Amino acid sequence: MGEIEGTYRSLQTPAGTRLGAQYNTGISTLEPGQSLSSAMGAGGKGHSRGLQIRVQGLDDAQEFYDLESKADGQTLHNEVFRRINLIESDYFGLEFQNLQMNWVWLEPTKLIVKQVRRPMNTLFRLSVKFFPPDPGQLQEEFTRYLFSLQIKRDLIEGRLNCTENTAALLASHLVQSEIGDFDDIADREFLKINKLLPHQERVQEKIMEIHRRHIGQTPAETDFQVLEIARKLEMYGVRFHPAADREGTKINLAVAHMGLQVFQGHTKINTFNWSKIRKLSFKRKRFLIKLHPEVHGPHQDTLEFLMGSRDQCKIFWKNCVEHHSFFRLLDQPQPKTKAVFFSRGSSFRYSGRTQKQLVDYVRDSGLRRTPYQSPQPSPFNTQGPLCLSPSFQMSTLSLPGQAPSPLQSPILNEVGTARLEEDEEGRRKRYPTDKAYFIAKEILTTERTYLKDLEVITVWFRSAVIKENAMPEGLMTLLFSNIDPIYEFHRGFLKEIDQRLALWEGRSNAHVKGDYQRIGDVMLHNMCALKEFTGYLQKHDEVLTELEKSTKRVKKLETVYKEFELQKVCYLPLNTFLLKPIQRLMHYKLILERLCKHYAPQHRDYDDCKEALKEVAEIAAQLQSSLIRLENFQKLTELQRDLIGIENLTAPEREFIREGCLYKLTKKGLQQRMFFLFSDMLLYTSKGVTATNQFKVHGQLPLHGMIVEESENEWSVPHCFTIYSAQRTIVVAASSKVEMNKWIEDLNMAIDMSKKCQEKSDLLLDPSLCDRSNRSSDEVSLEQESEDDMNSSRCSLDKQSHHRANTTMHVCWHRNTSVSMSDHSLAVENQLSGYLLRKFKNSNGWQKLWVVFTNFCLFFYKTHQDDFPLASLPLLGYTVSTPGESDSIHKEYVFKLQFKSHVYFFRAESEYTFERYGQLVSFESRPVYLSQSHKSLFPSLPFHFLSTNCPMKIETKNIYFFFN
Repeated sequence: MGEIEGTYRSLQTPAGTRLGAQYNTGISTLEPGQSLSSAMGAGGKGHSRGLQIRVQGLDDAQEFYDLESKADGQTLHNEVFRRINLIESDYFGLEFQNLQMNWVWLEPTKLIVKQVRRPMNTLFRLSVKFFPPDPGQLQEEFTRYLFSLQIKRDLIEGRLNCTENTAALLASHLVQSEIGDFDDIADREFLKINKLLPHQERVQEKIMEIHRRHIGQTPAETDFQVLEIARKLEMYGVRFHPAADREGTKINLAVAHMGLQVFQGHTKINTFNWSKIRKLSFKRKRFLIKLHPEVHGPHQDTLEFLMGSRDQCKIFWKNCVEHHSFFRLLDQPQPKTKAVFFSRGSSFRYSGRTQKQLVDYVRDSGLRRTPYQSPQPSPFNTQGPLCLSPSFQMSTLSLPGQAPSPLQSPILNEVGTARLEEDEEGRRKRYPTDKAYFIAKEILTTERTYLKDLEVITVWFRSAVIKENAMPEGLMTLLFSNIDPIYEFHRGFLKEIDQRLALWEGRSNAHVKGDYQRIGDVMLHNMCALKEFTGYLQKHDEVLTELEKSTKRVKKLETVYKEFELQKVCYLPLNTFLLKPIQRLMHYKLILERLCKHYAPQHRDYDDCKEALKEVAEIAAQLQSSLIRLENFQKLTELQRDLIGIENLTAPEREFIREGCLYKLTKKGLQQRMFFLFSDMLLYTSKGVTATNQFKVHGQLPLHGMIVEESENEWSVPHCFTIYSAQRTIVVAASSKVEMNKWIEDLNMAIDMSKKCQEKSDLLLDPSLCDRSNRSSDEVSLEQESEDDMNSSRCSLDKQSHHRANTTMHVCWHRNTSVSMSDHSLAVENQLSGYLLRKFKNSNGWQKLWVVFTNFCLFFYKTHQDDFPLASLPLLGYTVSTPGESDSIHKEYVFKLQFKSHVYFFRAESEYTFERYGQLVSFESRPVYLSQSHKSLFPSLPFHFLSTNCPMKIETKNIYFFFN
């Protein structure tokens, strides 16, 4: 349609009137001092001199910017952001009023003179464009200050509709931020001169009364409180776009981070999440929302709204495009290629960074702002209390002289260790020491990890399948409409826990600290709310099954699935993340049990914790059988991908029991093999030399008629036992007596189960196997295996190739140990996250790391905000103890992890955390079916653990770590 219509174009002819624009032919489009001849000069190509643009800041101060006549919107944006030294700039934009007196955003990619009729006579103002749901996502104090000014502007203009009590509360925090602690005379003078609310006189006394309670709050704390209150309001960040529905009812449309909203008056009557929307479009005055068929059924998949003009329709459509791109995409979209001859539809694309890119940039660029101090001006300043003039502006940026290098492996660098140690000592003195506090903190830290795990599906995997258009629409809707509401709930839950811990620690509102040293009320409220999501959780069975079926059926989806599992963000097999919501219930149950055990019955927090435990236990009981079934299905699908030579491993009624390494006796001697025990068969495999390091199946033995017996004396091989089956007899050896007993116990249990659950097979056991005492050792089947099979163990280590990260079969192979399904189930219920101090080798220095303990493994991050681990340490086979005299470590709460000659020291923040790591690591390293006296396994083979799929290899004493 070209660029001759709409408010984002230069309206040089009355053609705009057919779009509903109130075009006024009596208004000159010439700039001051410009003649008609000069305007038409140079072939009529427009302005021949520079532009002086006036911009109003969020503090209402105005400044001028001199630009070239053909400057685009991005140039002006850059100049404004540079002058005020705004780092998180992508949340903001510049807006101006069009001919219809509506505020519209200046587009960065277009020339200013093509968007604004008289740019030198136009006032541009800096405004917040994208309102994140959580102010905690704003990493800069200065950014939060500007956001609070935006809330102040929205209050004054009547845009942030709320009750009088809430308005008074917001105004009281703004007063605290601008004039400091309460003073009756100063408050009255300030409120007399400065207007904060449309009807301020009615609530002035209430504002002052509430302001009296804020004594001691810093400007930064009040800014945060303003944002915390505002974000919970329905009108937070909302800009109305008037429209009408099909029945002609007047409504208002708005767009926010989660999707589109529909208001009637100031009441929200509907929300369409991005996950429900298939397509957004507009045709003249009609704005169209096409939903997925599953949302409203096949007969009502398109909603239609009528707006005042095509221009208004397109403005709103652009806002929707930008919000979707900013909040939902990982990378900014590429500009649409222009058609050579004819073009249909708009080529508009969001041109800035996405929120994900912005957060990563601020976090990883090394930029650090000196602490920002909000000025304390006189309350009698009628020009506005705050100014962003050049004399004040700029909390300067500084690049650290030597930023610590990223974590590359558990062998870490030693830069800045003393400071970290001092900070940790200071922190311990400041923070609470009550055990209940540390239990509550465990809820917070593990919730952070859990939310990151959900993002692997809701953000990263979604982006991958959308980019390649790889997932069928039905599955897309089933998957994301099921997990998105759970993700949104836990975002709010995490925020509540974080706020409570901040109060408990005294990081904010210290004067009411004593009222918030509890967590039961928060848990009770959210565990009750979690009941509403039981239906979603019960659907996980269907989601996992359909995802597996579609992966087999749709080749493109299978490819995307496998490639995604090789990304660093997918640090566990992908389908394990789909089990996290149900497994998280078990975590809540265990933690609340720990709290109830700690509290005395008369403690004020006990009753709430007890009730919260009752609520979550009820949900967990409903989902327990589903979880067992899902964990089994997940394990079978994981093995199906890693095993070559067997089909239909996920057959109904088949249960996984144990996987692990044994030595199989062949004509070439003992050969290392990986065994997999199921409820109906035993598989043994060798590690192949394929590009994905998969295991190749060599034998499949049915359990029906199988007999197992120890045979160390017969073969003179330690820890040896013989497996007699109807098809074949094999001799295997375990790495230890403990391992042998576990295998024999599980094999006999599985054989007994198969006798009870299966009908007799037509294949009868050979009678000669019954009299094993008279069997010659030569009669045992010792098959000749190919050279490739015999050398696979060595070759696969020499050939560095990718495999899915941290699957237990690879760890068991290199640690020469085994893991049962019981181990898996217990392990996922016992997880831990938090900061630990890691001791450097041959040094007294310590470095602070964010550590996630899950799936028998420690995952190391620089901070809890990192998207993926930079190194990992599987703990199967490790022992845990305290340092000895020879270790020369004289610090409290230090535990020692050791596997053969590999030793690591970690320091916990408290006695509670120290004990928790001791309990969990001991559980991971000890055998489950035997007594506590068996401490750990000591495999005889060297450890070659292949970590995540990173391109570079470092070798240190038989340990391989891969990292960037």
